[in-house]
Amino acid sequence: MRNLFSIALVLLVVLMITVEASMKKKEKGKEPKADAECSEWQYGKCVPNSGDCGAGIREATCNEQTKKTKCKVPCNWKKDFGADCKYKFGRWAECDTTTGTRSRSGTLKKALFNAECQTTIKVSKPCTPKTPKPKGGEKKKGKGKEN
Repeated sequence: MRNLFSIALVLLVVLMITVEASMKKKEKGKEPKADAECSEWQYGKCVPNSGDCGAGIREATCNEQTKKTKCKVPCNWKKDFGADCKYKFGRWAECDTTTGTRSRSGTLKKALFNAECQTTIKVSKPCTPKTPKPKGGEKKKGKGKEN
C-alpha cells in the first residue's frame, strides 16, 4: 500500500512539472498585446522576401512602437501604382496604331494600409494581333481509346 501511494505521488509531481513547462512555452511564444494602446498604426509597403513578388514583411509604426506583419505581394501587380492601391478599370480602348498599344483608365476604389494612391491612373499594354480561329474544320480528340 505504501509503494502504491509513493508511485502515485511521484506521478502527480511529474504531471505537475510537465503542465507547468508547457504553460511556460505557450506564454513565451505570445507577444504582449500593445495594439490596444495604439489606434493610429502607419503601415509601410509590403517588401517581398525574395524577388519582386510573393510572401514578405510589412513594417508598421505607432508612436514609438514598431511591429512587423506578414504580407503578400501578388505576382501580377502593376508596379506603376503598387499592390496596396485597388482601382476600378473601364474597358480597354481600341489599339493605337502609331504606338502599338491600347490603354484604359481606373479610379481609386480602395487604399489598403493607409497607402498613398493616385485618385485616377492610366495603364497601357501592347496590342495583341488577332488571329482568326478556324471554324468547324478540326475537332479535338477525346480522352477515350482509339480503335
